[in-house]
Amino acid sequence: MPANEVLAIGMFLSFILLVFTGFPVAWILGGLSVIFSALSLILEADFSIQTGLDWNYTSLSVERIWNVMENWVMVALPMFIMMGLLLDRSGIANDLMRNFSKLFGGIHGGLAISVALIGLLLAASTGIIGASVVLLALLGLPVMLKEGYDQSFASGTICAVGTLGILIPPSIMLVLMADRMAMSVGDLFLGAVFPGLVLTSLYIIYIILFGLLQSEKAPAATQEQFSRTDLYNLCRSILPPLFLIVAVLGSIFFGIATPTEAAGVGACGALLLTFINKKFESSMLKEVLQETTKTTAFIFAILLGATAFSLVLRGLGGDELIERSLLGLPFGSTGIIVCILLATFLLGFFLDWIELTLIVLPLVSPVVNALGFDPIWFTILFAVCLQTSFLTPPVGFAIFYLRGVAPPEVDIKGIYRGVMPFVLLQIIGVIIIFNFSSLVTWLPQQAYGG
Repeated sequence: MPANEVLAIGMFLSFILLVFTGFPVAWILGGLSVIFSALSLILEADFSIQTGLDWNYTSLSVERIWNVMENWVMVALPMFIMMGLLLDRSGIANDLMRNFSKLFGGIHGGLAISVALIGLLLAASTGIIGASVVLLALLGLPVMLKEGYDQSFASGTICAVGTLGILIPPSIMLVLMADRMAMSVGDLFLGAVFPGLVLTSLYIIYIILFGLLQSEKAPAATQEQFSRTDLYNLCRSILPPLFLIVAVLGSIFFGIATPTEAAGVGACGALLLTFINKKFESSMLKEVLQETTKTTAFIFAILLGATAFSLVLRGLGGDELIERSLLGLPFGSTGIIVCILLATFLLGFFLDWIELTLIVLPLVSPVVNALGFDPIWFTILFAVCLQTSFLTPPVGFAIFYLRGVAPPEVDIKGIYRGVMPFVLLQIIGVIIIFNFSSLVTWLPQQAYGG
């Protein structure tokens, strides 16, 4: 095996191993790129071993990082993050929970259905997993436990529904994917709409069946009859997030604004809603701005480290090695895609979605293009697989978010038991999207006449 391929394999394996040390991923990615660049230059200069890297190539890292920071698409990230945080603190979700509970609380599993519908609205309004899971846990978990819901079922529902925000637009993950794949953010947003609704439908169907088959674990809540006043209050509570969804996604889908401009519209709309709900305070705005800065800095730090890492790995021939290995599998084109998705699912047990998006996706995309598959369809499939990484141990962040705010009687084992059925539903969702590609491609084709 050539020396450059040995270095490429060593670089990738080093990354996998160092992730388990708990050291910040951004420093791991950046540090490995520096170490393996230096190692390759030493081997070429002192031992005349061809590694494919020279000073001119390694200097491209500075130019590539500069290009990342100049990319206007990335401006959408802090705006969408700020929008989600503002909506989290606006009090809108409290109104939704109260009114949806009145509508569905009288049936078995009704409170869980309410959580699922609120999670869908939050996903299309915020796109921030941590905010959605914590908010749903604070609003829904105490109510469900008080009504006698099974702890595992209640916590699993909240974790799964809270992860919808990473897929349903406006999604910060799709913004990053569009940047890495040199694709239109609008195409990915359109392509993710139906898959997101498919997953939500699967969740609700499971909740209904669970309530019917194990009614003692999802009892009907005791409540008064749903009145016209309750219906009016429900419609009024739905309007604010619906306004935000239409403002952001509508402006993108109808060509009124670019995704970057729409992110600004969303942030402004969320700020307006906090004023209307009389929840605005200067201390709250300061906290939101600080949290937005921290989250944005965290994502960009990993983005810069991943940019340097992928550039060095590509210079060592890592992308060609992966492409050659995948295309050499004796499974046919469909089997190769299945292998990629399976590997992504397994890597999601140990790696965060950001690392998988920035490292793995650009490496496998040339293979997908060579096989003739639609890149939008594959990217959405990849995104659904990454959504599962929030629910799978040991790096299931949705589980940790929930555990941080859950009552003491809800233990980590119970949460793991609760999310397992939803992981299976995720896999079913991937199979559905895999076999019915029009779920992804139809909306972009209708919007742009493709």
